[in-house]
This record gives sequence, structure tokens and C-alpha cells, in this order.
Amino acid sequence: MLHIFYSRLRMEEKALFRACEARALKVDFRDAGGLSWPDDFAAAAAGDVALCRCVSQTQNIALTQLLESRGVRVINPSETLLLCGDKISTAALLDRVGIPQPAWRVALSSESAVKAAETLGYPVVFKPASGSWGRLLAKVSDREACEAVVEHKDHMGPAHSVFFIQQYVEKNGFDLRAVMIGGKTATLMKRSSDHWITNTARGATPEPFALEPELEDLLNRTAKAIGGDFLAVDVFGTESGWVINEVNGQPEFHGSVAATGIDVAGLMIDYAVGLL
Repeated sequence: MLHIFYSRLRMEEKALFRACEARALKVDFRDAGGLSWPDDFAAAAAGDVALCRCVSQTQNIALTQLLESRGVRVINPSETLLLCGDKISTAALLDRVGIPQPAWRVALSSESAVKAAETLGYPVVFKPASGSWGRLLAKVSDREACEAVVEHKDHMGPAHSVFFIQQYVEKNGFDLRAVMIGGKTATLMKRSSDHWITNTARGATPEPFALEPELEDLLNRTAKAIGGDFLAVDVFGTESGWVINEVNGQPEFHGSVAATGIDVAGLMIDYAVGLL
């Protein structure tokens, strides 16, 4: 059986349900917020496939691990969610396998964070290790601003006690987002904005972008290194070539559909059915 669990009916979950209806698929489609384990999951059994579409990453990981304990194949597996949910872990893995990305540093104290930023050279970007939609990013252009950001983070709790600092990349007003299913690029869009954060959730304009061989090779190598079934990969263009900025393990995709016209939900359902 195919299961789809969600916590909010966003455009993506509605599209997935319509894709199941169009294929006359029997699907267990339920709001996970009203359920408790194990009583309300009796129908989930070994050999089933589940898409966990909770908005909260923490909820998705918990639900995925519980389903996996019962032998359910979940999209994405929990190991992929855990990896992509931590930008430091992702950056370390990409470095290990030789995937190009912006230069980065990790610091464990305020003093070493300022030193790391100076080593990279301004501007730099402070990122929370966990987060999405461009929240809590800080572009820092000089030492005074750096010291202020570090001081603020010092008062934001344990989740901000490890500093992830990335070299700022001048990307000429755009980046690329690839939605990948089963290790292959399903959609590729260009996101343009006057703001340095080129996220459609923050107002960037999406449009389709042609997949060139060098970029396709980079995306394929990235997906192979990360694993999982359904990824969104953000790419910057630099003078020395394409670099991977981030990899999202539980992406929204309505912007990619709007930009390319490709039925991502239908592709996802066909892929999930293929795993049954």
C-alpha cells in the first residue's frame, strides 16, 4: 500500500493526492497531526511505501524512523533526512567526495567564529546548521557586523552554539534549483531576485533553465553522494564553474512546477509505486 502522511495540506500534498486519483490508486492519505504511534498506523506494514510530508523536519524524521522500524520504505529514508537537515554534515560529506561548494568554516566559539570569517574574507554568510526558506541567514560585510551577529547568536540557545560560516558568492542575481527524483533531474529552474537571498518563498522570480552536461554531471554526483529519493539541490554559478550551495531533503516543489510546467507530483507517485 502507498501511504502519504502530512501535517498541512499545502499545494504539494494536494497535487500528490490528485496524482493518485488520476491513477486510480488506493492510498492511505492522512493528517499525521491527528495520529499516534502505533495505534493509528496499523495499516502500515513491511513492503509498503510512505511519503512523509510533515512541514516540521523533526516530525518527519520521527515518523520516518517509526515507519522504517516496521519495514516500510519511506521517501526519503531517515538517514537522508538527517543528513540534509544539517548543513554542516552535508558540507562535510560534499567535501569528502569532492563536490565543489562555497568555501566554509565551522567554529565552536564567538572568538573562533570571528577569526574564521576573517580567514574566509568578507562578505560571509552565517547560516544556522538547521533551517530552510532562507530563515536566519546573515550576510556579513565587515568585522563590526560579524561581532554583532556572533553576539546575537550567543544568546539564541544551544542550536546556535556551533557557527556555520560560508563564503559569500556573488551570483549575479540568480541561482538554480534542481528537483531530483531517483537520482535524476526532474526539473531545473533559475531563481532571480534583486535580494541576495534567491528563494521563491522570499519573492524570487522562477523560470526554466536548460540542463547542460557539466551541470547534469555535478547534480548526478551530488545526488549519488547524498542518497535518498527526492532532493532539491541549490546551485550557484561562479567564474570557476557550478558549485553546490545546499541540498534539501524534504523540498516543496510548487515553484518548480510553476516555472517548468512539469508534473512533479505525478513523477513522484510513479516513482513511489515503482518501489512497491
